[in-house]
Amino acid sequence: MKFGIFLAPFHAVLGQNPTLALERDLELIVALDRLGYDEAWIGEHHSGGVETIASPEVFIAVAAERTKHIKLGTGVSSIPYHQPLMLADRMVLLDHLTRGRVMLGCGPGQLTSDALMMGIPPDTQRPRLEEGLEAIMQLLTSPDPVTMHTDWFTLDDARLQLAPYTRPHFPIAVAASISPSGPSTAGRHGVGLLSVAATAKAGFDLLGTHWQVLEENAKANGQVADRGQWRLVAPMHIAETKEQARKDVEHGIVDFARYFRHILPFGPVGAGETTAEILDSVEREGFALVGTPDDAIQRIKELEEQSNGGFGTFLLFGHEWADREATLRSYELLARDVMPHFQDSLRAPLGSADWVAGSGGRFSDAAGHAINKAIEDYQRPV
Repeated sequence: MKFGIFLAPFHAVLGQNPTLALERDLELIVALDRLGYDEAWIGEHHSGGVETIASPEVFIAVAAERTKHIKLGTGVSSIPYHQPLMLADRMVLLDHLTRGRVMLGCGPGQLTSDALMMGIPPDTQRPRLEEGLEAIMQLLTSPDPVTMHTDWFTLDDARLQLAPYTRPHFPIAVAASISPSGPSTAGRHGVGLLSVAATAKAGFDLLGTHWQVLEENAKANGQVADRGQWRLVAPMHIAETKEQARKDVEHGIVDFARYFRHILPFGPVGAGETTAEILDSVEREGFALVGTPDDAIQRIKELEEQSNGGFGTFLLFGHEWADREATLRSYELLARDVMPHFQDSLRAPLGSADWVAGSGGRFSDAAGHAINKAIEDYQRPV
């Protein structure tokens, strides 16, 4: 299993410098790169004052210069907001500049406030996602020029002047929360799935159904459904003890919960006005996990079981419930204590340790014998 972050991001509107908040996002990705995380997905939003990255491509370009290994994706690019040729061209450029470290996440656009500012009726966003992704996939894969006429974009003999650096193209994934449109679109094009509401009750209950929809649409369109390209997103904050974790999130979970109630009919945190009420609801409903590394291991195992066959990547839902130090500590604990349980990275060192410890003194006896022989050889007259 791979691990990463889905970073909208979420910053409190009051009481902080927004420029420094963006810098903190970059520093977090640098830290995740150092800790061995595999992916970071960066959001696109244009209203609300909380999710403040307007261009994930620009952010990714900066982050790529500061990191070495971590792959960087748009999480997600709101397809109805972009002429498909322009978006495809920008992603191909990033693919070359990063030597293959970019990924394209696609969605209809989460904030209806964004869409309405651009005169886009919210109920057209999902159909436009399907049309736009169809155009992008043809531009990336078709040997022939692409011509498409829709009610919101036109392509006439369109072609990319650069082929992707990654062949046949960089990884692509479609976001899904509750409706089946995301899995259907992902299956039709044979691309990955980003289940961004995997632990919200409705999203959790639909995990198996969503994968079934993806498989059916993939088969109907001659595509292959690859569970390795399925990414599940869940909010967590962990500490050495559950009591410490709950204390940590007093920093920002209330503001986060209030914001989500204004933008979505469901949310990753539960009802309530105080930290205690929200956390009690979280534990009751299972929307988010605030606890220990052992709790995190159990939650990921539950997601594996609910997926009816497994998934490829677990993405932490980025947030600032805790302050900077506690947030970084949470990611470090997950890398240190949780990842090894799902990556088979402990089998070899544990096997070697058991072999040495179970030798019954064989190796220590041999070392003692060698030392004594060296002393005797030194003392023996020449």
